[in-house]
Amino acid sequence: MENSKKYFTDSEIEIKQTYSPTEPLIEKAGEYPFTRGVQADMYRSKLWTMRQYAGFSTAEESNKRYHYLLNNGTTGLSVAFDLPTQIGYDSDHEFADGEVGKAGVAIDSLRDMEVLFDGIELEKITTSMTINSTASTLLAMYVALAKKQGADIKKISGTIQNDILKEYAARGTYIYPPKPSMRLITDIFEYCSKEVPKWNTISISGYHIREAGANAVQELAFTLANGKSYLLAALDKGLDIDVFAKRLSFFFNAHNNLFEEVAKFRAARRMWAKITKDLGAKDTKSMMLRFHTQTGGSTLTAQQPQNNIIRVTIQALSAVLGGTQSLHTNGFDEAIALPTEEAARTALRTQQIIAFESGVSETVDPLAGSYFVENLTNEIEEKAWEYINKIDAMGGSVQAIEEGYIQDEIAGSAYRYQNDIENGDKIIVGVNKFTAEEIPIENIFVVDDNIRVQQIAKLNQLKSERDNEKVKLLLQKLDADARANVNLMPGILEACEQYATLGEIADTFRNVFGEYRPN
Repeated sequence: MENSKKYFTDSEIEIKQTYSPTEPLIEKAGEYPFTRGVQADMYRSKLWTMRQYAGFSTAEESNKRYHYLLNNGTTGLSVAFDLPTQIGYDSDHEFADGEVGKAGVAIDSLRDMEVLFDGIELEKITTSMTINSTASTLLAMYVALAKKQGADIKKISGTIQNDILKEYAARGTYIYPPKPSMRLITDIFEYCSKEVPKWNTISISGYHIREAGANAVQELAFTLANGKSYLLAALDKGLDIDVFAKRLSFFFNAHNNLFEEVAKFRAARRMWAKITKDLGAKDTKSMMLRFHTQTGGSTLTAQQPQNNIIRVTIQALSAVLGGTQSLHTNGFDEAIALPTEEAARTALRTQQIIAFESGVSETVDPLAGSYFVENLTNEIEEKAWEYINKIDAMGGSVQAIEEGYIQDEIAGSAYRYQNDIENGDKIIVGVNKFTAEEIPIENIFVVDDNIRVQQIAKLNQLKSERDNEKVKLLLQKLDADARANVNLMPGILEACEQYATLGEIADTFRNVFGEYRPN
């Protein structure tokens, strides 16, 4: 007898018992609209970049972890910053108390950046920095350090997240109101197109939208809607879409529903190609959606944490089957604390086993032609367009965020997901089924609470050694620039080179732009 139970993906797309052929997919990888991948040969000639997201405590401690990861086969660094750094406070600010070095590394000035990358040649490594409100300052510090190393800044490469819209919608580490924040972002686009042409100036993030509770369709739709807003803002500034669009990248989440995630990634490329083409892009490279993936932090469980290794493997596999350009795999103990070196190594080995032992990297888009995957790709795309069209009708992402629409949709999805877990409709192994007596995990990584004391001491020493009069004049100039219609990046870089602190630069902009307070 046929099973009458209905099955759905996490995005509430019904899964049929069997699937029949759709329209034959005749497109090739490396060709518009890039459903099958942005490179014709994908991983046959070059594997994805294997990044490990790391940063904690002081610059000295994080530098040790970076060398450890590089020695174990990591091919790109990904920097996590602590909350004070993310929201523009130096470590000695009263609001930084209790947070210094906890969620990432504390960076107060160029001096910390010098220590963070000690012994690492920036011209020979790609670096991704998860930073948004203060992205302009952290990028300026990175460029200043590259110049001190004698690097050709036109050759350094990496990515800053620099995606403020998702902060208003899902994460909360914003400082300034949307308009000046968008100005800073487009200033970075303009500056890097001329001075740091290999730098990816924004990583439009669906990751944090998903972590806040969105489903796969919402993650895709809201991320691409935000991306469209950045394109329009840059076009309004007079920038050439066929120049700046090539340096945009995306950052997606990978969850446990393998086929839905693969279909999401495939649909994302096709949709972005259409969005950029419709806005005037002529160069096919401007239409390519390139993306980094991180496995789902919100899917990790504190219960039976070893199970997380399996979850991360499935999620990483979905990213590779979906054609990611870069990948971070979470440590199995991250639901409890920052990952230990053992957990970080296991996470990296997961990527290496997928790359070198599974065989999935040896052909392009291995799931292409699957009746299920092709249908699911089409259905996800259709539902995502419905969201984007609704956001466009509201006036775009900024308006939709200010009206609370995107936040409400995410909250509704998060509520339904949690409700399904609590009533048993959604099984989480080790949490609401297949539970066991827990054995406390040993060797938890804990950040020393004295980190703030150390950072304050370094700040005091810095201010006693630098040319404070020159710093004061440069901050005054930056204030004047912020009030005028000039690009802010050169002034930020100049201030960083003279060891103005992150907090001093952020406060300069606070005085001009104010702070954002949501309704």
